[in-house]
Amino acid sequence: MIGFYNYTVILTYIGLMFSVLGIMETLHGHWKLAILFLVFSGACDMFDGKIARSKKDRTEEEKRFGIQIDSLCDLVCFGVFPALIGYSLGLHQLWERMVLVLYVIAAVIRLGYFNVMEEKRQTETSECRKFYQGLPVTSSAIIFPVVFLCKGLIGPEYFRFVYLGVLAIVGILFIGDFKVVKPGNKAILAFVVVGTVIILKILRVF
Repeated sequence: MIGFYNYTVILTYIGLMFSVLGIMETLHGHWKLAILFLVFSGACDMFDGKIARSKKDRTEEEKRFGIQIDSLCDLVCFGVFPALIGYSLGLHQLWERMVLVLYVIAAVIRLGYFNVMEEKRQTETSECRKFYQGLPVTSSAIIFPVVFLCKGLIGPEYFRFVYLGVLAIVGILFIGDFKVVKPGNKAILAFVVVGTVIILKILRVF
């Protein structure tokens, strides 16, 4: 079989699995499960890099494969998945569909640019990355669940427009030319706490 098969990519695949399951739940209008799966995908993406770097004897091909696989899965998890949620909310007008499409395109551009620059960076240094260029697509796993937590306050008649607005802003930030500090261990712990709170809130709210 083609490809590389070791523990360094397992968590990436699990994150993709959660998002595919979430997309299926979205098509059936099961918002609670869909949003929970989005959070789970984000959690997997948060730790898959650390697991990959724990394997010290990775070949150059394995490293490049890992970069490509991570971004391809991210496109589905944090690009296509949130856009499909928006469509399922009723964003069916032409201009609304265009925003959804542009969001996915922005995610593609951001991930493609990251792949090119990350491969270049790894040929120049073995140090861990300290900054991201533009908003990481993984942030969608926190942003959109938080938006859904505000659904009751916003009201169902306006919620889809708020969701569309957030989607447009996040898409622009994906390709923005600014630096974002890569989260350290303390920040990751904070994200875990926030994610846990979101999960508990979603289970109670929806």
